[in-house]
Amino acid sequence: MTALTISVATPDEARALVPALAEILIDCVEGGASIGFMLPLSRSDAEAFWSEVAAKVAQSSALLHVAYLDGEPVGTVLLSPESRPNQPHRADVQKLMVHRRGRQRGVAGALMAALEDSAQAHGRIVLCLDTATGSSAERLYERLGWRRAGVIPRYALWPQGGYCDTTLFWKDLDR
Repeated sequence: MTALTISVATPDEARALVPALAEILIDCVEGGASIGFMLPLSRSDAEAFWSEVAAKVAQSSALLHVAYLDGEPVGTVLLSPESRPNQPHRADVQKLMVHRRGRQRGVAGALMAALEDSAQAHGRIVLCLDTATGSSAERLYERLGWRRAGVIPRYALWPQGGYCDTTLFWKDLDR
């Protein structure tokens, strides 16, 4: 039996996890995920991204949720609370990633459930995210009760090149 655990990383943990999270990011991009990076993605660029995230965790401007299978990091998702004074109840969801070795094991769903719990604990009840149209992530969000706001054609590029439509989703945790 494989043990799945989810935790919210402290600033020190986020810094220590940079190499492992870079591996997850590289694997997802190499697997075709449109998550903001192009091929080839170097380890130094992936680590630089996660170092920036670790700095945001230290500044309390992001909550980094990490999924572990048998103690090994296999997935992540970020909760980025909005800082504008007229949106103290809102946050963005970013970078839901699961390494290919951790897929089809409930990791993504568990990460999203933990993220929603964290959002509510921090007074964030309206969540927004975007994902590649037609992706498995899009189907996951629909299964989890997220509502589709619309599709933006050619919003991003696939890692190997070519336009990628993006679907916007939202969820009100108070309803």
